[in-house]
Amino acid sequence: MSVSVYGLSVLDRDGPVPVYKQIAEILRERIDSGELAPGNPMPSEAQLEVEYGIARTTARRVARELREQGLVYTVQGEGTFVGDQAAPRVRRKKPLYQEIAEEVAQRIRRQEFKPNRAIPSEKALMKQYGVAKVTVRLAVGFLRDQGYVFTVPHRGTYVSSPGNWPQD
Repeated sequence: MSVSVYGLSVLDRDGPVPVYKQIAEILRERIDSGELAPGNPMPSEAQLEVEYGIARTTARRVARELREQGLVYTVQGEGTFVGDQAAPRVRRKKPLYQEIAEEVAQRIRRQEFKPNRAIPSEKALMKQYGVAKVTVRLAVGFLRDQGYVFTVPHRGTYVSSPGNWPQD
């Protein structure tokens, strides 16, 4: 199935067991050991993509496999959690998209991103933060609502002039 080398799991990509089943087994072991406790969030699809070098569709199959085994459940818009739906979910103090937006806003204020210049693309932000496209879009929407950025259709999202930024 998978081989442990120095504590890291190595996938057998050429063997008879599909990669998604191997990853599901690794996560099952993390659940059985208590590393992933009931109510805790599972790694996101984007995190699985980065950690295991897999496609998004493979990451979705991992979650489906674990759901079919009764080990996890999914809440639309919040993610996949360990255990059954009766287990209380561990919630973030602040939504992830808001944390990302605040970090990007700090970078804008530090002038790492200059006015009238593009912020990183959706794809770059997805990779940097290990999140899904919808999370990045929520973060950018939050920044837009606050006045930090504006979007030009088919061109990208750009930093607004400082006069449009919220006053702290």
